[in-house]
Amino acid sequence: MQPPLGGNPPPPHPDPAPDCDPSPRPRPASSPAAPPSDGERRARTRSTYRHELLRAVSSGVLESAGTTFLLTIAVKQLQAGPLAKAMVAGAGSLGLLISPVVVAQVTAAGWAPSRAASRVLAIGAVAFLLTAILPTLPVFVVGSLIGMASSAAIIPLLTHMYQENYPEQERGRLFSRTVMVRIAAAAVASKLAGDALDLHLGRYPWLLLVFALAAGLAAYCLSRCRTGLIPHDGRGHPLRALRFVREDPLFRRTLICWMLMGFANLMMLPLRVEYLANPAYHPADAAVSVALIALLTGVVPNLARLVVSPLWGYLFDHMNFFALRITLNLGFALGILTFFTTPTLSGMVTGAVIYGISNAGGDVAWSLWVTKFAPAGRVADYMAVHTFLTGVRGVLAPLAAFYGIGHLTPVALAVFSSVLIGLATVLLIPELKFGRRGQAKPALVEEISD
Repeated sequence: MQPPLGGNPPPPHPDPAPDCDPSPRPRPASSPAAPPSDGERRARTRSTYRHELLRAVSSGVLESAGTTFLLTIAVKQLQAGPLAKAMVAGAGSLGLLISPVVVAQVTAAGWAPSRAASRVLAIGAVAFLLTAILPTLPVFVVGSLIGMASSAAIIPLLTHMYQENYPEQERGRLFSRTVMVRIAAAAVASKLAGDALDLHLGRYPWLLLVFALAAGLAAYCLSRCRTGLIPHDGRGHPLRALRFVREDPLFRRTLICWMLMGFANLMMLPLRVEYLANPAYHPADAAVSVALIALLTGVVPNLARLVVSPLWGYLFDHMNFFALRITLNLGFALGILTFFTTPTLSGMVTGAVIYGISNAGGDVAWSLWVTKFAPAGRVADYMAVHTFLTGVRGVLAPLAAFYGIGHLTPVALAVFSSVLIGLATVLLIPELKFGRRGQAKPALVEEISD
């Protein structure tokens, strides 16, 4: 069945509907909101999809900031030390780390998740704006932290929105389409910004202004999406969702495997920029330009992601999830080894392509996997646990990478990360028999990847 994508979204109601009222209003656990009608669900699908397509453009620009340009500016222009570089590289992970607190606050206050996410992104836009106005290293580090953390902290709220507003049978496909737009935008932004900074790196504040505008556009798009409230279970602790790790054995085992694989991948991700941008790893007469850094860390992997993203969306909807995750793990390990162990341009391009292909599947799997496994109404909580643990490894992995690179070669770290990914893959094999859980049930379990 084709999703109802045509037509215009319904005009805004002069008085906000009860399920999208952004004002705080505590709700008892015993009074859940009435489910929307079929017509309202179709209208929400249309509106959400249209605004997500637009938001994907700004998300692509912000993605290029997190994967390439903020760290490149820190290394090449501001001569940042290991701690500052690790803070910039782990900015998005900080947002994931605080995502359970965001979910708890939104749930307790009775805010519509999409409207709350819009306000968080607006804070990120202001942070990037101040960073552009005051271009010093301390302000740059703090502004990068807040700006990128804002876009990551809202991910569980977005997962709740996808569960509510996208039909289960079409969820992977609709999500992958917006991912394709985001990937294309990231590739274009990487190319244009890379060429611009290659000529005038000292003008990087203008690029920070572009990031501020992108965050502002994303905030606007989410403010136009409607979502129901997250069910309140009567518990107020922001880390209350961690109890599901104890109560759900399959969830717990999957998170352990994801922790091993994710730590390895997130450790090597910022080292791509460090490896290319730091002249210590290249002869003085072969310094890597900003344009080439952007090409190998932004353009090439994103073009590969763009080509195969629809395939991964289809596979997510139809394939055993753990078989899909094992396939992605092997791809990440191969991409890391190829990029860091073949010191030629063709080898690094090949590694970037393999990484991009794997990352395309990681986009879908990381963002939507809890929709197959979480109990009805607990999707945001399950996703908050997932994003929190991603934040833990995402904060620690860059620290390990930038301090480890002072004692080990990039090749040695690449081999170590591949061993961790191999261990995670082996641990997933016994879970294959559970890989289709949730697909046959209509509403079982209610944007980085690692």
